[in-house]
Amino acid sequence: MMTAPGAEIYYEVRGSGPPLLLINGGDGDAAMFGPLADTLATDHTVITYDPRGNSRSRFTGSPAPQWIEEHARDAHLLLDTVAAGEPAYVFGTSYGGMVGMDLLVRHPGRVRALVAHEPFVIDLLPDADEWHALCQEVYELYEQAGTDVAMQRFSAAIGVEGPPPASASGLPAPVREMLARLHANMETCLAYELRSFTRFRPDVDALRTAPFALAAGGEGPKTLMHRVTRTLAEHTGSDVTDFPGGHVGFLTHPGDFAAALRTALGAAAGTAAPGH
Repeated sequence: MMTAPGAEIYYEVRGSGPPLLLINGGDGDAAMFGPLADTLATDHTVITYDPRGNSRSRFTGSPAPQWIEEHARDAHLLLDTVAAGEPAYVFGTSYGGMVGMDLLVRHPGRVRALVAHEPFVIDLLPDADEWHALCQEVYELYEQAGTDVAMQRFSAAIGVEGPPPASASGLPAPVREMLARLHANMETCLAYELRSFTRFRPDVDALRTAPFALAAGGEGPKTLMHRVTRTLAEHTGSDVTDFPGGHVGFLTHPGDFAAALRTALGAAAGTAAPGH
């Protein structure tokens, strides 16, 4: 565990080699990166963690609205704890991509390269007000009818299905345990993150000259995540690489996803693919 202002952060380290920090978002925790981290640990020191308020990373004070900048501070502290003095490769997905962008801009010397996978920067969209209104609607549904009803509305609007219930038949015990944690984490996300995180606007001017790359899942332009990623690419002048799988391709296609990530990180850093 790592002590941070207002939270205790659970983290895992595996492998050896150049440090690579994996940042999840939303309801995610370190276990969601397990298969990807195992693949990458053959030649990296892979750092995964539960974002504050999720799973084993508990708030040490009263829960309050969360901000991307606060989570980026956690990521920076974690790098100082595990890989002090050595720039790290960073991969962030969804909210994690937004955390990675803030980390990169504030602490450029600590990030060798960042790949942001479908970062949820809806505040850049021309119809951002409509999406912020949806986030408020989803929050109110959560308060009135609970997590499941709120997430059904949200998933339908953004075009991405949520995870299966922990009670689904045929799932191994570790998967059921992870899904139960994710369901509990979604309460934190809906209550304290959704409306505040989506107000984040990255420093697009700084990102234009940074070791930065964007990736999108294979679900295509029908999803809001894909649209947002393309919009951010226009603002930063970045190309978008299609990665295997959908929004959680890192979990469903870990081998192919790892290969794509190595290539993208190497290209962003201006070197050969890291680890090769």
